[in-house]
Amino acid sequence: MKLPTYLKIVRASAWYDLLLTAPFATPWTFALMHAQLSAINQALGGGALPAFSPFHIFFACLMGSVVLTWSVLRLRRTEAVLGRYDGVTRFLFASWMGWTLAMTGAPLLWLFVLPEFAWGVVQWLPVAAPAAQDGSSTARAPFTSAAPMRSSLGG
Repeated sequence: MKLPTYLKIVRASAWYDLLLTAPFATPWTFALMHAQLSAINQALGGGALPAFSPFHIFFACLMGSVVLTWSVLRLRRTEAVLGRYDGVTRFLFASWMGWTLAMTGAPLLWLFVLPEFAWGVVQWLPVAAPAAQDGSSTARAPFTSAAPMRSSLGG
């Protein structure tokens, strides 16, 4: 695919994460989300989700905060290399979701694991490098960046 199309995918995945994980960023929003997720799991034929202790909530909010920050980074600096790293992260997340699905059978997890894996796949599709100024042919460029990395420290 062409680089501009790929960068739109990276940006869309960042918006998806921002919207999906925002409720996981604080203990208060997580409590509301947990109740909703439990109701959805029950509606899909599963049981109520287990109650979370403050220790579990800490890890959920830690994950939510990190993903929110990562989402904002990809929105502010939409680069192909960040899309590739995001693809790897999504395969890791999908693996842990799949493991949890295998351990619990919670149908709710299908609503997370399938999109997570799909975002990973599309962010690992081949990307054509932009055409060279001299008119030479384009080659596959898996880590092409729309803009060079710049240091905020004057680099």
